[in-house]
Amino acid sequence: MQRWRGLEDIPQDWGRSVVTIGSYDGVHRGHQLIIGRAVERARELGVPSVVVTFDPHPSEVVRPGSHPPLLAPHHRRAELMAELGVDAVLILPFTSEFSKLAPTDFIVKVLVDKLHAQLVIEGPNFRFGHKAAGNVQLLTEFGETYDYRVEVIDLYVSGEAGGGEPFSSTLTRRLVAEGDVAGAAEILGRPHRVEGIVVRGAQRGRELGFPTANVETLPHTAIPADGVYAGWLNVNGEAMPAAISVGTNPQFDGTERTVEAYAIDRVGLDLYGLHVAVDFLAYVRGMLKFDSIDDLLVAMAADVKRCSELISAYKRG
Repeated sequence: MQRWRGLEDIPQDWGRSVVTIGSYDGVHRGHQLIIGRAVERARELGVPSVVVTFDPHPSEVVRPGSHPPLLAPHHRRAELMAELGVDAVLILPFTSEFSKLAPTDFIVKVLVDKLHAQLVIEGPNFRFGHKAAGNVQLLTEFGETYDYRVEVIDLYVSGEAGGGEPFSSTLTRRLVAEGDVAGAAEILGRPHRVEGIVVRGAQRGRELGFPTANVETLPHTAIPADGVYAGWLNVNGEAMPAAISVGTNPQFDGTERTVEAYAIDRVGLDLYGLHVAVDFLAYVRGMLKFDSIDDLLVAMAADVKRCSELISAYKRG
């Protein structure tokens, strides 16, 4: 899959293509429907498929300080899009100047002049251009002039976790923030993932017999609510069953919120300085302060046992 950053990276000899545009944070099941349809139609037409996305998130430029928690960094989104069969991803730097681009200018400069769109696939609520003034209707009308067609994909409606709402990144962020990682996974189509570099912490887990990887998460990461979770610690392509702790470590009067993962039954791991990913499968319990260290150790042993059970059940399912 080709990855371009900015319009100037697009090859000069680029021909017709099927295009879809959006932030696509999380590449959730709704996004997968749209992107998957773009890939399918591109193959039918014998042309490449292109996903156009933005960095930073448009809201950070339009309303500084309002950057939403991110469900996936750009490199992870690109990986997920590649798995769906996308041929190229174009990341457009979203600057203040770019935010002022009129919808019609966006169509001409991006879709027509650079990507030579033959077909554009979008969801029904797609908006673009200055003040989000462009919509699917405008996009369709201009297609008659610039020789491209528009296809609109209705998003499926989520189940019990979403309360009947359409699949959306906003809903997924809310579920993650509430600690409902199972509900978030229902929308994402996979467990929510948090990435970062393993750094040295207070090393209390090691002293207590449960050495954890203290993950320094990427900026703006959507981190689940404080608590203990079952999941996986992914290192160099290996997914290790893990008990994951999110919070300020109230037992030791901590103040800094951290994400720590204990790789169950793994001894002698040296992960410092490595980039790792933590997948959240299920919520186990809230973050508590115990009466004694002995009580904490009993709870930690129970947490590990429960996490192992949940992970084993998930694999069997």
